[in-house]
Amino acid sequence: MSRIETTCVQGGYTPGNGEPRQVPIIQSTTFKYDTGEDMAKLFDLEASGYFYSRLQNPTCDNVAAKIAALEGGSAAMLLSSGQAASFFSVFNICSAGDHVVASSAIYGGTYNLFAVTMARMGIEFTFVSPEISLSELNSAFRPNTKAVFAETISNPSLVVLDIGKFAKAAHDHCVPLIVDNTFATPINCRPIEWGADIVTHSTTKYMDGHGATIGGAIVDSGRFDWTSAADKYQGLTSPDPSYHGVVYTERFGLEGAYITKATAQLMRDFGSVQSPHDAFLLNLGLESLHVRMQRHCENAQKIAEFLEADGRIEWVNYPGLKSSPYYELACREMPNGTCGVVSFGVKGGRSAAADFMKNLRRVAIETHVADARSCCLHPASTTHRQMTDEELLRAGVSPDLVRLSCGIENVDDLLEDIDQALNKI
Repeated sequence: MSRIETTCVQGGYTPGNGEPRQVPIIQSTTFKYDTGEDMAKLFDLEASGYFYSRLQNPTCDNVAAKIAALEGGSAAMLLSSGQAASFFSVFNICSAGDHVVASSAIYGGTYNLFAVTMARMGIEFTFVSPEISLSELNSAFRPNTKAVFAETISNPSLVVLDIGKFAKAAHDHCVPLIVDNTFATPINCRPIEWGADIVTHSTTKYMDGHGATIGGAIVDSGRFDWTSAADKYQGLTSPDPSYHGVVYTERFGLEGAYITKATAQLMRDFGSVQSPHDAFLLNLGLESLHVRMQRHCENAQKIAEFLEADGRIEWVNYPGLKSSPYYELACREMPNGTCGVVSFGVKGGRSAAADFMKNLRRVAIETHVADARSCCLHPASTTHRQMTDEELLRAGVSPDLVRLSCGIENVDDLLEDIDQALNKI
């Protein structure tokens, strides 16, 4: 097995003699077969192959295989966005009348997806603090609980998840733990090794890393035994009438059942597909992920230390700071670094934060994060603006919070830009 740096560069695709060295872009909606019988086997899930790119495409599968290898999973799929990945990851095993336990410290868009949109679909979510005790966490479960959802490092509050605690609670109640690993990436944290069962990503962020393409991914560990709670997960353990009675756990085993069902059912019906060209661009980003993450973290550490020592700053939150309440947990779960995002408050509150961002010259104000270029955002008035003040505080987002995504530029240039912006407030 290759080390993770080599997997970033060469994983997922091995060219044969005389074949393209780079993952080919198979820009085709359909695929030709000699007989109707050959295609029928694909529609019945009796054979592997491609017939329509809304379900699967070779380029996308090559890149998904690389991400699966990076996370140490058994199977993966690409999607059109991180939001689609969050939705599919839960909806693949939930339906109306089901319940999910979720961390309250999650991306605002994900919170809205769960609390509003999926609630209208009849799926209820209970949001709990990631710092909740194990006994309190256990009390959040119900007989109809089907999953637990959390983020390794929350966006933008930078809460580090105790994956082991949440995994234990989930497994004690015979449900899987789904973890969004967008901020840490598999370079800094592999949640499956800490007990997670399913890992999601907004590949738009560090995996692409260049603001070039939107996408998402879901990785299955292949370790959760759906058959141990067969009545709870009948979508995986009982015949699927839309595919002539196939039972996913029987046909594809624990290693392939979850992703196959998500592809065969949800991608077929919702069509949240990643295009082959976008998958190609994503793969280019993955090839340098291990190099970029090191620089992101180095820059963020230096900037966080600068801000912490600056009297113009009210507070700083970065898991790499020894003053962080998550420092020890981060060192244990993410010994090589956490992420390139720093959150902080400028003295003077919301208006001072707005003035600070307006004065920046090299750091851009963007609805984005985890890019090679540094950018910043005021979440309370943008990504989290649909949340009430009470919901904001529960999610760890104060009104004065500035989210600074440190890129891979020269850190001294970034520090100079921050300093001059603060001087002008």
